[in-house]
Amino acid sequence: MKKLIQTSIAILSLVLVISACSSTKNTTTSNVSRGKFVGTWTCNNVSYDGLVQNAVQSVFDQAPPEAFVGSTWKLTNSGNGIYTLTNGTSQTIFWSVYNGGTTGTQFQFKKLYEGDKAKNVAEGYRLDIANNDGSAMTLKSPVTVGNSTGYIVYSFTKNP
Repeated sequence: MKKLIQTSIAILSLVLVISACSSTKNTTTSNVSRGKFVGTWTCNNVSYDGLVQNAVQSVFDQAPPEAFVGSTWKLTNSGNGIYTLTNGTSQTIFWSVYNGGTTGTQFQFKKLYEGDKAKNVAEGYRLDIANNDGSAMTLKSPVTVGNSTGYIVYSFTKNP
């Protein structure tokens, strides 16, 4: 009986060690704190992954991707925000972090116009969060090309 208990304990210990050492799911973008987005950000660069430049003529139903280089994005903790392009065009938005789906954590926003309430606006945009450490952020906008997906990649730095 004593040998049976010792063997059982040894097996349970081995199972515990193996499960503790097993690989974990890559969670680099999951559980990104909402607070890491709050502040004023500048888009420093727009690049392409799996797309040729100029393949996309307009993003966010606003302007060509390159027009967002130098834009500033002011995001408040309440979800309200505004982005301003270098040509002075501004757009009020309501933003949030979406944790779900098969693509992982995403930054999402809705464009708001005079008199709009965010809860009444059904359409919006979702960008994959590639990185956000609170001072630098990379967002990727998926674009379907044939049977594959390419990305417009937006790189931001947080203003002091």
